[in-house]
Parts: sequence; C-alpha cells; structure tokens
Amino acid sequence: QTVPSGWRESNRFHQPALEQILRRGLGRFPGHVALSGCEFNDVREEDERVIARYTRTADGTNGEVRAHFLVGCDGANSRVRELMGSSLEILADPAQWLVVDILLTEPVPALSAGTVQFCDPARPITSIECVGGRHRWEIKLMPGDDVATFADSDNVWQKLAAWTSPQQGRIERAVIYTFRSAVARSWRRGRTLLAGDAAHQTPPFLGQGLCAGIRDAANLAWKLDWVVKGLAPQSLLDSYAQEQSPHARAFIQEAIRIGKIIEVTDPDAAARRDQEFVDRPQMVHSIRPSLGAGLHSGWPAPAGTYSQQPVLSDGRRMDDVAGLRFVVLGSQTVIAGVSQATRETWRRADALILPDEGAAYLAQLGYKCAIVRPDRYILAAVNSAADLDAATALIPLVRQ
Repeated sequence: QTVPSGWRESNRFHQPALEQILRRGLGRFPGHVALSGCEFNDVREEDERVIARYTRTADGTNGEVRAHFLVGCDGANSRVRELMGSSLEILADPAQWLVVDILLTEPVPALSAGTVQFCDPARPITSIECVGGRHRWEIKLMPGDDVATFADSDNVWQKLAAWTSPQQGRIERAVIYTFRSAVARSWRRGRTLLAGDAAHQTPPFLGQGLCAGIRDAANLAWKLDWVVKGLAPQSLLDSYAQEQSPHARAFIQEAIRIGKIIEVTDPDAAARRDQEFVDRPQMVHSIRPSLGAGLHSGWPAPAGTYSQQPVLSDGRRMDDVAGLRFVVLGSQTVIAGVSQATRETWRRADALILPDEGAAYLAQLGYKCAIVRPDRYILAAVNSAADLDAATALIPLVRQ
C-alpha cells in the first residue's frame, strides 16, 4: 500500500545489506573519509571547529578529525551524549528480549503469514517474515530465565519447536537486547549534536528505530549544509531538536502502548485483554505525528506535517525534480502575486517553483499553495500572495 510520499507504507529489508549499500554510497561524495575499527574518545570545540579524538583498536594509536560540526550517531550508550552532559528521560521500564534470525533452508508455510504477535502471557513471542529467506523471532525473557544461556542454540530451538526445527534452517544470529524507551533531554551543545539511538530509543514494536534515525538525518542534513555554507545562522540548528524530539517521542509512546498489549504476563489481565479484543476488534494504524514547534511555529496545520509527493504534469515525481531543495507549488495566480522580496528569497534559497502543480493534493488540504521543506515536511500552506510572502519569510536564510 502506498502512502502520501508515493512509496510503500511498510518495507522489509536486511539491515546489514542496507548498511553495505550506504557505505558504498559514500564513494559518490568527494573528500569523504571513512574510518573503521576506531573508538571515539572525546571532543572539544576550538576556533569555530570541533575536534574529535579517537583510538585505532588494532594498534592503539590515536588520531583526530577536525570538522565544522560533530553528530553523535553512536547508539544507545552514546559516548558523545555522555560528554555533552545530556541525560536520558526514561519513558517506560526496559525489557529484555531475545532476537533470533533464522536463515531458512526450505519453505515453511506456517511462517508465511507476515508479522504475528503471539500474546501468550506465559511467554510473549513475535514472529516476523523477513527478506532473503530469513525469519525473525523476538522472544521475551521471563523471571527465572538464565540470561547467560538463553541465547544458546539448544534453548532457541526448544523455544521455537512449535513452529520450526533445525532441519528447516540455521541460526544466523541470536542476541539478547534490552528494549528501551527514552529521549535525550538535550540534543545539542554548541557544535556537537545527537541523532538516532543516541538521541532516542524505542521498543521495536512499530519498527521505527532506524526509521526515526533516518528522519533525524533528513531534518539535520539540510540545516547543517545551510549553516556550513553561510546561508543560515547557526541558531537554525536549535530547531532540529525542537522539531524532532516531540516527533520521536510520539512514536515511542505509541510503541509503548502496543508493547503493553503484547507484553501482558498476568493470566487474568491477559484474559481481560483478549475478551476486549473479541468484543471490540481493533486495527493498528501507522501514526504520522507532526514535527514539534520549530520553523513553522505559529502556523496552523498542515504546517509541520509530512507532505504528499505529487506526480507532476510531466509524469515525474516531485522528489525526482526537486532534490534537496525547498519547493513552492500551487496556484500560478497566487505565486505570480508575491513581492520582489519573496522572489529574492526563493532565488537565494534555490527554491524550486512549481506553478499549477499539486492542485488535487492542495485541494484536499484546503489551500492553494504550499512551501515544502528539503526534508519534505510542509513549512506552510496558504491561500493568498500576502500569506505566501509571510510564509516565505520562514525560510531560514541569513537576512541581508
């Protein structure tokens, strides 16, 4: 099923394969340096630069990297977050689950039902059909389980005996994870910022962990680009956490809610839950929370919501034409009526102007024009040239 972005709503992939593609993709960019096998030590600011120090784990030698900014994408136990002095706000108690990837050697019809939650109060289990002949299981650890041996292959096959056996596949990976629900209280200190699990952690029940990190990157990348190029003031970076922190929190809270349904271990409470679903069946729908108050602050919805990607009159998708630019689309009459100052802002921002495009989508929103950000969230939607002038003033250029 496609969604307003024009792409599928849900995608399954093998994360190591995706990471290999991303690493190879770095080769498209001149001047990049990829360092592996290194342990980050500390960071300091100096002369409008940030200096990150690291140690090569193979030989213990030290090195450093100098850059305009440092983004700590170093996971849930982030050293960057620690050095920033940013603490975590814990949103729910952690829980331990065993994650098992089975590489199937033959088709198993019983495992072709997509994602299934077995809400057994004796031991909640999740079954997930994956790509490349893989099947994932998430198995909740219960009181009395031995963490030291729970991931052993004999125990894994015993727990999965109702569905599959060693004759049908092999264990590719079995790791105990702690499912955490938390948001960092601060995402920026000077030229150092956080993204991904360093900034927020979610239980996996919505499949939004990596997705949330990608949304962080989409929000932050164009802002860093503008600041480094001198197009925008460094204060623009404050809007990153203002927008993304509430956005990530909404997904985490929804994952917590779904987890509370799945993780019931009290038999009486589970019986009440089951009866409630029998009496009032429910569907789980993807949520699409708006950004927190940031660049669009003070403007009504759909400002701050994710934009549909219209198919343009020449048959191309908007993303294929716009790239990482602001887009102004809608009524040619409204666009033609803006001030010269607005046109100058569009020129400086290298905005793509698309008159008389996206009309059907805008009509759904109840507006004639919209400004869409490089990360494809709506900056503002308007019905007049005067309002388009005011909305254009939100584009965060250094004022001349």
